[in-house]
Amino acid sequence: MVGALAGASSVAAQEASDSSGRLVCQDGTVCDPAALPGLPDWSWKGTHSVQVENDLFGSTNDRHYTHGMRYSWTSDEHRLPAWWCQLSCRLTFLPQSGAVRTSLAVGQSMFTPEDITTNALQPNDRPYAGWLYFSGGFVIEDSAHKDLHTVEFTAGIIGPQSYADETQIRWHELIGSPRPDGWSNQLSNEPGLILSYERKRRYELPMGIALAPETDLTPHFAVNLGNVRTDASFGLTFRLGSGLANDYGAPRIQPSLSGSGFFRPQEGRFNWYVFAGSEVRAVARNIFLDGNTFADSPSVDKQPLVADIQAGLVMSYGDWRMSFTQIFRTQEFEGQDDPDRFGAISLSVRF
Repeated sequence: MVGALAGASSVAAQEASDSSGRLVCQDGTVCDPAALPGLPDWSWKGTHSVQVENDLFGSTNDRHYTHGMRYSWTSDEHRLPAWWCQLSCRLTFLPQSGAVRTSLAVGQSMFTPEDITTNALQPNDRPYAGWLYFSGGFVIEDSAHKDLHTVEFTAGIIGPQSYADETQIRWHELIGSPRPDGWSNQLSNEPGLILSYERKRRYELPMGIALAPETDLTPHFAVNLGNVRTDASFGLTFRLGSGLANDYGAPRIQPSLSGSGFFRPQEGRFNWYVFAGSEVRAVARNIFLDGNTFADSPSVDKQPLVADIQAGLVMSYGDWRMSFTQIFRTQEFEGQDDPDRFGAISLSVRF
């Protein structure tokens, strides 16, 4: 898959060369230093994405998962520091060949009850909560551009130190929406951790049409462990259009049907596709519904199964990609009257 950087003494001490000159990890995994440029050539070249999700894009409601924003960066292939290479080389459940990328992200999400105009505690509705986080991980793709594995570690803060309250109050002032007055009832400050693994595989389908010559079906499986989220999910995405091998779908903020933070540009060519998909999550823990782990806080009884249904459009030209997604999410807690609907917009650029 990937290994040590050539000339890096910290790696060489733990690896030997095989007959072809490639480095070999202690567990026998073959690593190819020729594909890795080394620390002196480290750069921020890759795919930079900005994602915004808001119920304003999908409905007239202002409730529940009301807003999320995320900036992410996915490196070009094999842009990995030495210690990152050593770690990825020893994750033996990951593919042992293919392209390896680094991913980093920072984001903020906010959650509110349905009525944001009162400062009274609403014990039967979703608690106010904010989540400010940083993520880092590996993205490993096979050489046929059909199989994608993602390992990600997320750390952040829940509560007033996430500054979600100030973000929503200032934004509502700017656009002239009602002031959210109940943030004094939000979850308390708590560090949050999530360890995530996801695998998806593309299956090309022989059913294209003249203006949309390509179709594919991508099933995925994911598991998340941590005090913020502990769940497992399975889903499917269908796409119809052109240039489908360039990515794995529109990027989204978790939890969601995720696509890929990176894409392969085709210079001077316009590509597009429409997509539709669904995911079912078995939820063991959701701190934004269950409340704080170690302190008394507002909470509601969560639903053990939650489903997302989404559809949208992705367009790309050269180094640019843009997507718009509509999401329908079933009830997440007991007493929730209606499902939620919101939209997601993503803009990605490679440089």
